[in-house]
Amino acid sequence: MNVQRRVETNRSLAPLLITIAAFVWGLSTSSAQEVDDDTTSKVGMRSDGSVQTPQNYILRPYGTLIDLPNLRPQAVVVSPDGKFAVLSGRTAELLVLDLESNTIKERVAFPNEDQSLSGRSDPIEKVLQPDKDSQISFGGLAISADGRWIYLSSVSGSIKVFENTGGQMHASHTIPLPAADAPRRTAEIPAGLAVDPSGRFLYVCGNLSNQLLEVDVTTGDVTRRWPVGVAPYGVVLSGEQAFVTNWGGRRPGPDDLTGPAGRGTVVKVDPIRFIASEGSVSVIDLAGDAPTRDIIVALHPSQIVLSPDQRWLVCANAASDTLSVIDANGLEVEATIWMKAKPADLFGAAPNALTFDPEGKFLYVANGSQNAVGVVQFDSNEPEDSKLIGLIPVGWYPGAIDITSSGDRLVVANLKGLPATPRRQRDGTEGFNSHHHQGSISTFAIPNGEELAMLSQIADRCLRKNRLQEAALPPRPNVSPRPIPERIGEPSLLKHVVYIIRENRTYDQVLGDLPRGRGRADLCIFGREITPNTHKLAESFVLLDNTYCAGILSADGHQWSTAAISTDYLEKSFSEFTRSYPDGMDVDEADALAYSPAGFLWDNAILHGKTLRNYGEFMIPKFRWRDPNREGRPGFVDGWKSWKGESDEVIIESEPAIESIRPYSPTATIGWEMSVPDQFRADFFLTELKEFEEKGHYPELVLVCLPNDHTSGTSPNCPTPRACIADNDLALGRIIEGLTHSKFWPEMAIFVIEDDPQAGWDHISGFRTVALCVSPYAVRETTVSTQYNTTSIIRTIEQILGLPPMNQFDASALPMFDCFTDQPNMEPYQHVPASISLTEMNPNPSAILDLQLREDAIVSSQLNFREIDRAPEDVLNRILWRAQRGTSEPYPQWAITHREIDDDD
Repeated sequence: MNVQRRVETNRSLAPLLITIAAFVWGLSTSSAQEVDDDTTSKVGMRSDGSVQTPQNYILRPYGTLIDLPNLRPQAVVVSPDGKFAVLSGRTAELLVLDLESNTIKERVAFPNEDQSLSGRSDPIEKVLQPDKDSQISFGGLAISADGRWIYLSSVSGSIKVFENTGGQMHASHTIPLPAADAPRRTAEIPAGLAVDPSGRFLYVCGNLSNQLLEVDVTTGDVTRRWPVGVAPYGVVLSGEQAFVTNWGGRRPGPDDLTGPAGRGTVVKVDPIRFIASEGSVSVIDLAGDAPTRDIIVALHPSQIVLSPDQRWLVCANAASDTLSVIDANGLEVEATIWMKAKPADLFGAAPNALTFDPEGKFLYVANGSQNAVGVVQFDSNEPEDSKLIGLIPVGWYPGAIDITSSGDRLVVANLKGLPATPRRQRDGTEGFNSHHHQGSISTFAIPNGEELAMLSQIADRCLRKNRLQEAALPPRPNVSPRPIPERIGEPSLLKHVVYIIRENRTYDQVLGDLPRGRGRADLCIFGREITPNTHKLAESFVLLDNTYCAGILSADGHQWSTAAISTDYLEKSFSEFTRSYPDGMDVDEADALAYSPAGFLWDNAILHGKTLRNYGEFMIPKFRWRDPNREGRPGFVDGWKSWKGESDEVIIESEPAIESIRPYSPTATIGWEMSVPDQFRADFFLTELKEFEEKGHYPELVLVCLPNDHTSGTSPNCPTPRACIADNDLALGRIIEGLTHSKFWPEMAIFVIEDDPQAGWDHISGFRTVALCVSPYAVRETTVSTQYNTTSIIRTIEQILGLPPMNQFDASALPMFDCFTDQPNMEPYQHVPASISLTEMNPNPSAILDLQLREDAIVSSQLNFREIDRAPEDVLNRILWRAQRGTSEPYPQWAITHREIDDDD
């Protein structure tokens, strides 16, 4: 049995076919087992053709995998005749997959404003003006019953329409939707779509307006609309009824406890963790005036399907790891099907899309977080007897699925992926950028029972089932304390953990100049001169040269850094983050729908009676003039003077983005705010440390947000990039010096990592980052090349504090045993003073002679550095490179391109 991998490039529709022998996922072969057990392998393609993700799991996809560079395919639908499938993602194209050859045979550009509608055989009555948006929404894609018309949701507030004539796909027109009556923006966010049997009406989930819209496709008019729940996602028609899944459940009433759901919208939340607490299905009477009915299901109900016999509706509850089976006539939940082996298993299957086989005997479910399709044997007579019977490994985070009408082949859209090889340019240099990730399509014939049993074993191994079992082992009695206990609940020599989260750097950018680690000095722009403390800490304690961020940007990076998981809501929000950008640092972006139902690290600590202090993480900045009538915003100089005590004109404060952390978070300091130097944060931290010493006790878990290594580019009136980095480095050194000189140092571990590697490049992986481990029990002057990531740090924190894992990711993470020794070295750390001025300011553009650097300064002045990650990544990367290297040394093109650069380019 062979696995085939096809790489679909942007240059040609002709794919490169790579045949990988059966041992790639053959369970019995020792070579595959050895590769899986190798704890020092790098993220990316491995020696046997499998792929190591930066989140513990391994990818050994079954069937044919078609790589889609620079595309996260969020929707896929098979044509009624089973000859092709259509899909789309983060490009302005509809892709057509030929299911006979398993190749992308067409890429059809979205309709544009200049496209004529006169070619239609049944021209609509009025011109439907298309928009220019190039992103799709949360999986809205539908085909008419005759296979002629294809409808695609666009987050710009419109429906893209394509026509299939004679086997050729053509862009037809755009149907604009009415503006949404919502506080956060005016354009609607269309999500799920359904076409009525006549083909005349299209039913559209208005994800922002909380409505179902009926659109007459012959005129483009919205003919009817119905109120539904919060953030409607999926819709299916059954007779004269429409069933709509609502990510956030019913609309909140006046007495309900609510939390933010993105830029002014709200959702019901629980009173302890303040996370979205309900999901629902709205039942709409299409034939009469009966009021909309709500059926309560589990969390994040996503796609919903109707069984072939029309008796059952089944929705995938992505944030509860279940399926809800609803009686289509009785309108009640009749059964719950677990999409993990046992209900007691930790959260982490994330079923978000599903399809029935034509006979209704099996359900195939996209288990996003498990990189697998779950196979459910469905009992139509007794649905409560339905059960998960196996897993089929596919690509990274399956988010859409469909089956051919014959029922013999599945097509699965995988949202994420990693390039098989580094990108190469003319001079022979190569590497990865943090956004060299891609999606893929998995397609395969339905496996038989024997094959499914084998595939299930492979899926278990890819999900690190052995580690999950080890994480669940009970503590043993009379075990001697160790720095990192072997089992959770066993005694530790450590009592205090300080967890410092920084912003947006890769390993090569900062530590590439260290000869001892696997670095590339030619890619290092913030080396020893600028980051002396980072270098000294890595050299004096542990140099981690094989550690990775689990997230890719701040929206998911801060979730991974504090919850050890990214939810389905977040993974599907990469279609432009139109509902919110839930990084936890912006008042308008806080979003309870984005948060893991298993909670955050602080929820885990609070639940188990641990003391806690949080400095800036998930805290919304309130940096403002003391005089409320003063116009404009204070800048870096004002923040600097306030820190130095030279001015009292500004107020530096913050407030929680989520209520659960309020009692543990001082509001007189601040998290994300580039105009406040990290020295202010360090001073505040050290002042409280001294107070804790006077009291004689210190929290068991301390979180610190230290963000200024993000930089503000070369914006005038802001510090230079190297000054920002040096400020961050000095603050880090001072904080660690203070901790190591405190009375709490003998029982302390300090972990440092970037929340994401977004603004950088690296020759090993775009996810590889700068991480530090500091403790009296940390090994000294040692390079540790064990593969770790964000979840490894969280798991190690849990191991020390005796906290159980929150979900399958921190449970499957490798604790950082290799970084610790049982023999302490109490020598404290002495910070290294900055060698450059922290107030080195970017010059005014008019004073810059180099035309390119002048242009960079002008562009920087127009970028939004007030809000996290609002500066375009590639633009900022180039600015930082030239700011440090000048304009004579070319920017590495592989750091931005998604296809290999030929010598003749």
